[in-house]
Amino acid sequence: MPHFVVDYSDNLHTLLDFQPLFKALHEYVVSTGAFPIGGVRSRAIRCYDYRVADGREDFGYLNLSLKIGHGRDMELKQAVAKRVFEILCDWMKPVTDAHYVQISFEMTELDPVLKFNKNNIHPLFV
Repeated sequence: MPHFVVDYSDNLHTLLDFQPLFKALHEYVVSTGAFPIGGVRSRAIRCYDYRVADGREDFGYLNLSLKIGHGRDMELKQAVAKRVFEILCDWMKPVTDAHYVQISFEMTELDPVLKFNKNNIHPLFV
């Protein structure tokens, strides 16, 4: 953990390069000391079927979800959420300067009893 999941409207696809965003997000969360690099992952999901506001074809959206494991204090979570949203909005600025786009972000803390994972990448970074 953490996992970044972006879903976005198809009409933004040619305007977005996710690798710089993912690099900035990974570097930031690892720099906090609260998230190990071996557990960070990101992905983007292009949505072909969507509707924004009144349905105008030039309206787009991008939603970033951040899933984190349980156990971090609220102060850290708030600081991380604020900075992640800043990174996202800075990265989106060239697009939002020229296009109508709704940007949203949410952080979710996963229940430790209901979350399962197996990761053999962690030992590579110890």
